[in-house]
Amino acid sequence: MTANNTIKVQLVRSPIGCKEDHRATVRGLGLRKLNSTSELQDTPAVRGMINKISYLIKVI
Repeated sequence: MTANNTIKVQLVRSPIGCKEDHRATVRGLGLRKLNSTSELQDTPAVRGMINKISYLIKVI
């Protein structure tokens, strides 16, 4: 987490075979391909999405 209240996440596992709502959460975070990264605002909603799919992503 950086000083300007953003979180950087990286997709490290494939969402293939996961629940449909978990795949939708991955897309909602702006992650597409494996190892893609996205920089997001640090809000409670984003934190909840990260917690939901924590087994698929890595917070950088």
